[in-house]
Amino acid sequence: MPELPEVETMRRGIAAIAGHKIAGAERLRCTRRPILMHPRTLVRKLTRQFIADVGRLGKRVVLRLQSGDRLVFEPRMTGLVLIGDPPTQEHLRFRLDLEGGPIPHVWYWDRRGLGSVRLFSAEQFAEQFETGALGPDALALSAEELRERLHSSRRAIKVALLDQRAIAGVGNLYASEILHLARVHPAKRCDLLTPAQWEAIHARMLAVLHLAIRHEGSTLSDGTYRNALNQSGGYQNHHRVYDRAGELCVQCSRTAIVRIVQAQRATFYCPLCQTKRPTR
Repeated sequence: MPELPEVETMRRGIAAIAGHKIAGAERLRCTRRPILMHPRTLVRKLTRQFIADVGRLGKRVVLRLQSGDRLVFEPRMTGLVLIGDPPTQEHLRFRLDLEGGPIPHVWYWDRRGLGSVRLFSAEQFAEQFETGALGPDALALSAEELRERLHSSRRAIKVALLDQRAIAGVGNLYASEILHLARVHPAKRCDLLTPAQWEAIHARMLAVLHLAIRHEGSTLSDGTYRNALNQSGGYQNHHRVYDRAGELCVQCSRTAIVRIVQAQRATFYCPLCQTKRPTR
């Protein structure tokens, strides 16, 4: 589930490790589904390296090392990057030991085992993530860039917003929230949206993502997502449509939120606030 706000919260939670040395690393024994992780050379290559920077790439936390290598945590559905006590011991996958700073350990925890911890050289990182396989960050796009990347597509706008090759960071939850605030029907084709609608989508995208970051992401009913200190996020208390099917829309107070399925993902919207009337 972690999307841009949750991963940015994880990044900020461990940001203080920048400038400190890695004392060691360990792939932890776990009887659950194994995660994707580079082999034993990972530990050897990490030990004694300095962390130059703690960044984020879309839905990934990226540690840039002094050597130029990158250690990439990709949480996928249930992964967490932690400095506090983990939710459970049996789902711990990886530990990074640090020296000379306020944070002794960084943990990677993953209940379903769909995430990964991988080390890339500078060249491998560029080839994997900087050659068009990943779009620009959702928080760095202008309205014109957003429109330019998607306006010719015949896909539904909700589906297009999830395409990480076009825009990095937006996922299922926040796409529904963005389109509700923008008053755009989630099934509206990209090539039928007006310039004004593109402007609205862009403005609401920035507003929703920044507010969600301020509230440290969304912890849903399964309780899986936690910040770096193993605490719940708060943005779930501000959801307007996500997982609110059958409840009255908070915007119009007249119509119940509807749930549909798009590209095998649940979408929530208000039929009154988000009409699908033709525009061209």
